[in-house]
Amino acid sequence: MDNKKFERISRALSDPSRISILQEIRKKQGCMYCAEITEMLALTQPSVSHHLKQLVDADLLIPEKEGRNLKYVINQKELDDYIQFLNNLKA
Repeated sequence: MDNKKFERISRALSDPSRISILQEIRKKQGCMYCAEITEMLALTQPSVSHHLKQLVDADLLIPEKEGRNLKYVINQKELDDYIQFLNNLKA
C-alpha cells in the first residue's frame, strides 16, 4: 500500500458516520443495501450516499448492483492491507 492510498483510507475512516456504516455492515454478515443503511442512520439519504461514496472511493466498500438496488460489501483485503500498513509503522 502506498502513502496516497493510506491517506485516502484514513480520511474515509475519519468520520464517525462512516465508522458506524462499516460497523453495521459487519454486523449484517458483511453486506447491506443502501436503503437499510439509510434507515439505520439518523441522516438524510443524500448524506448517506455521500458517506458511501467516500468509503467506495477508498476501496473499503464494494458496491454490487442487484436489480435497482445497490448492496455494499466490505472489502476485507483492503482493510487487511490498511491494518498491515499500520502495524508496519508500529515496528
